[in-house]
Amino acid sequence: MSFYKEKTIDYFLLDTKVENMFINEYMVSAPGEYVKVYLFALMYAELEVDFSNEDIAKQLSMDIEDVLKAWTYWEKMGIIRKARKSPDNPLDYDVVFVLLKDMLYGSHEEAHVVSSDHGINAQMANQEYRSMFDRIEKSFGRVISGTEMGEVLSWINDFEIEPEFVAFAVEYCARKKKKTVKYVEAVIRNWISDGHRTVEDIQQHIGHMEERSADYRRIFRALGWSRNWTEEEKRIMDEWFDKMGFSVDAILDACSKTTGISNPNINYINKVLTSWYEEGGRKTAAGEVSGADINRYYELLRAKEEREAAQRREKVYSRLPQIREMDEEESRLGASLSRILVSDRVDKKEAIEQIREQIDELSAQRAFLMTDNGFELDYMDVKYQCPDCKDTGKLETGERCPCHREITQQKIEALQKTE
Repeated sequence: MSFYKEKTIDYFLLDTKVENMFINEYMVSAPGEYVKVYLFALMYAELEVDFSNEDIAKQLSMDIEDVLKAWTYWEKMGIIRKARKSPDNPLDYDVVFVLLKDMLYGSHEEAHVVSSDHGINAQMANQEYRSMFDRIEKSFGRVISGTEMGEVLSWINDFEIEPEFVAFAVEYCARKKKKTVKYVEAVIRNWISDGHRTVEDIQQHIGHMEERSADYRRIFRALGWSRNWTEEEKRIMDEWFDKMGFSVDAILDACSKTTGISNPNINYINKVLTSWYEEGGRKTAAGEVSGADINRYYELLRAKEEREAAQRREKVYSRLPQIREMDEEESRLGASLSRILVSDRVDKKEAIEQIREQIDELSAQRAFLMTDNGFELDYMDVKYQCPDCKDTGKLETGERCPCHREITQQKIEALQKTE
C-alpha cells in the first residue's frame, strides 16, 4: 500500500519563500520596479520553470531595458549572479539567486554581510566615479540617495557609457532647471537612441540644436510670434532645412509673403516653400541655382579644404615627427585642462596655470620647429575661401554671408569635378 499527496498544477496557488534579509536589507532601498523583477523571477526559479527576460517584461508591463537594468542592479548588490553562457554575448546569461543566509552564516572564508550600499561603495573606490557623483551633487544642489546612486551606476553598465558622459548629462539638465534622476535618464536614453555616446558627439549635437533653435526664433519673429514652437511646427521647419535644403534667408523670404494676411501660420509658409521646392528649388540671384545646390556646394567645399589640410598635416608629420608628438601632447593637456575646470580640486587654480604654461611652452617649441623648417605657422590649418563664414554661408550673427551671392552653377559644377 502506498500513499500519495496530490500536487497542484496551478503555479499561482503555490507559495514563494522570500528571505527576510532581502526584505530588511535590500527591498527597502531598492527601486520598486527592480523589486518586482526580483520577486517575479524568484517565483519561477523556485518552480524551476524557464522564463526569459522578454517574458518578464511582458508580464510586468515593463520595457526590456528596465528588466536588464534590474539584474545589473541586483548583481551590484551582490544578491544574484549572472551565469554567462557566451563570452561574445553579454546579454546571454542565466540568473542565479544567492542564498542570503549563506552570505551571513555560510562556512566560506570570504562570506560576509552585504549591505544595500555594497555595490555602490565598491564603485566609489574609483576616482572617476567619485568625481562623477561630486559633479552630480553639485549640479543638483543636494546629496543624492543610495537608490539614486544605484540608478546612475546602472546607466553606465546598461547604456555602455562613461561616467564623464553621465556627469555632462546631469549638468546639461541642471542648466535647464531639471534636477531629477528620472529626467536625466530620459535625456540620456534619447541621446543614445540618436547614436550619441561621447561628450564630444553630444556637444556637437547640442551646438547644432542651439543654432537651429536660433533659426526657429528668427522665423517666428518674422511671423510676429513670441511663443514657443510646437513639436509639429518644429518637424515642419526641420523639413524646410533638412529635406528641402532652404537657407533661413529663403524661409524668411517666404514669411514675407504673409504680409497682409490676418492670421499667418506655418501651414501657409509650408505651402509656399513646398511649391518652390517642387518647382526645382527657390531661384536666387546667385546664377539661378537652388538653395539645396548652394548648401551642397558649401559641404563639398569644406570637405575639399579639410582634405587638403589633412594632406599638409601629414606632410609636416612625415618630415617632423616631433610635431605630431607635440600635437598629441597638447591634445592630452587640453583634455586634462577641461577635466580640471569642472572639478572641485583645492589646487584647481594652480593646476590650471601649470597646464596652461605647459601648453604655451609646447606652442612655442612647435612654432620654432615649423618656421625653422620653412613652414608657415598656419600651414596645417584649414584654408577657408571665405574667412568670415568659414565656408558655411552663414555669419555668426545668423545672417547670410555676402559670399552666398557669388555662387554660380558654373562654380558648383567645377567643384563637383574635383571630387
